[in-house]
Amino acid sequence: MTHYLISFPASAMSHIPASEMPAVSDTAHAVIREAKAAGVYVFGGGIDESISPVMVTGEGQVSVGTYPETAKFNGGFCVVKVSTREEAEAWAAKIAAGCRCAQELRPFMFDPEC
Repeated sequence: MTHYLISFPASAMSHIPASEMPAVSDTAHAVIREAKAAGVYVFGGGIDESISPVMVTGEGQVSVGTYPETAKFNGGFCVVKVSTREEAEAWAAKIAAGCRCAQELRPFMFDPEC
């Protein structure tokens, strides 16, 4: 079984009028409930953009900020655990339909410790 990250940036939903967001939320949550019932859902959620990211060093020092490459990391994500890439693609398609925006799909590398 492989873990897959299914994600999208917040801007991917910018085409959806505010009046339609409750319906989008309902359909997206229905897909998540379906994934949970199927036993493939690991965890997910949205990045809380109201809280600034911080960098934490190996010595425990904390400072506000992030890597330049990830400064605009936002949006929503879900991690599923499935047997095949085709299954992951099918779940990504369901989430895309629910969220009304295309989803990125990325497998996690195998790590025997995880």
